[in-house]
Amino acid sequence: MRFFFRSRQFKIILIVFIIIVALSSVFGIIGGSIAPQANIAGTIAAPFQQLATNISNAFSDFFKAYNDGNKLLLENSELKAQLNEMNEKLAEYDAATAENEFYKDYLGIKENNPDFTFSDATVISRDSQDPYGGFVINCGSLNDISLYDPVITDAGLVGYISEVGLTTSKVTTILSPEITIGALDNRSTDSGIVSGNLELAGKKFCKFYNLSRSCNVAIGDYVVTSGEGIFPDGLLIGTIENIGSDPYNTSIYADIKPFTDFYELRNVMIITEFDGQLSPEEREK
Repeated sequence: MRFFFRSRQFKIILIVFIIIVALSSVFGIIGGSIAPQANIAGTIAAPFQQLATNISNAFSDFFKAYNDGNKLLLENSELKAQLNEMNEKLAEYDAATAENEFYKDYLGIKENNPDFTFSDATVISRDSQDPYGGFVINCGSLNDISLYDPVITDAGLVGYISEVGLTTSKVTTILSPEITIGALDNRSTDSGIVSGNLELAGKKFCKFYNLSRSCNVAIGDYVVTSGEGIFPDGLLIGTIENIGSDPYNTSIYADIKPFTDFYELRNVMIITEFDGQLSPEEREK
């Protein structure tokens, strides 16, 4: 708006307005000195006076609208600032609420597993080229994170630490064939091995295999860690979705849908210590 007042158009309008007002004033003075019955000048001046009045009113309306517009802009700016402040507070509240829920859930896990030592972490990046949903967290050896430490959420097992830096670590998920987990059907106690493959990873599933042909596993059963190897026992893995027979031997296998969606994770917990944990040398084997 301020550029309009400096423009050529505004200067022309202003000059015309001044000329009309001046003429109106001159004719008004002349008309006032002549008798009413011969007030020719007054008659001539009347249109100019009316035009000057109209222009004056238009200018008044224009400046009023300009001032009102500036006032509205200021009020809008203040309202936007208040809205931004409210949104920031709401985001802080949501983050605090989520964090409280996060720790409350792990408090329950801790109460059920007093031998567990946890380190919490946040997902900071994902490898778009990793078909198994691997990601990087903001904790490393400075946080007592070690290679092959189990990674979990309140919903279940995620995977393990596959690379460790000073302040960051890489997590490989149970969708990957790099991981093999001793596992049990929580209802029937039938045992087998859980691992992943590329085909199932596309469905966000992993495989429960080496099950005896006489096993009693059923669709909908929970699968948990057996405690053999690098993972503590009793960690939830997922539910059985399909059951089939291995064409290459006499065993049964099942497709498992993990309890955790690895592509939606924001926070995880690393179990850095637990009873029966293998030594670093044993975990390397």
